[in-house]
Amino acid sequence: MNDSRPSVLIIDDDPQIRRFLRAGFDLEHFAVHEEPTGQGGLRAATLRRSDLIVVDLNLPDMDGSNIVERLRAWSTVPIIVLSVRASDEDKVKLLESGADDYVVKPFSMVELVARARAAIRRQTRTDHGEMIVKSGPLSIDLANRAVYLDEERVTLSPKEYRLLQVLAKHAGNVVTHNTLMKEVWGVRHLDNSHYLRILVRRLRGKIEKNPKRPQILVSELGVGYRLTNGNEAR
Repeated sequence: MNDSRPSVLIIDDDPQIRRFLRAGFDLEHFAVHEEPTGQGGLRAATLRRSDLIVVDLNLPDMDGSNIVERLRAWSTVPIIVLSVRASDEDKVKLLESGADDYVVKPFSMVELVARARAAIRRQTRTDHGEMIVKSGPLSIDLANRAVYLDEERVTLSPKEYRLLQVLAKHAGNVVTHNTLMKEVWGVRHLDNSHYLRILVRRLRGKIEKNPKRPQILVSELGVGYRLTNGNEAR
């Protein structure tokens, strides 16, 4: 009998954290596998297909960021990094090296599972070519380049649509400022970050019910922006 549950590989050297994560993911009907070292985690990732990898940044044999880079050399599996490091610089570095998301310790299991499901949904959309992304009352039809708010068509400028398109392809996950700048304006404009702030403000004015309290396009302070996933936006 095939196990249809989503599978998660946990790479963490702390037995207490592993027990906590296993218990939480078990309750959410994940198949859980564990490895206490980076090398063991990399080996397990090559031998067993996982729907998600959760990796601690501080491991005894190697840094978690190195694991992310090595996995990204051959795999698109969603990766969530656990870390006690909370600086914006660390978060940006991790996301731009290939991590899908990060969670700062201490964290709630509810938050981690929500981020895990968002990362898996994004990968499923990519794998199956899903072309309609929803965030609360907002629908983005990527195939037809059409955007609807409460089923009413929203008219966007090319730049506004491009920004929303990039965020939609990563819905539920953080996209860094630099990534958005490169995708929307190109590498020559990386120093013009005010372009992004202005564009986000304009876009929120068209897709948010209350642009001053955004529920769809939210800020991750000092890091980037995130399009909330599914029913997260209300």
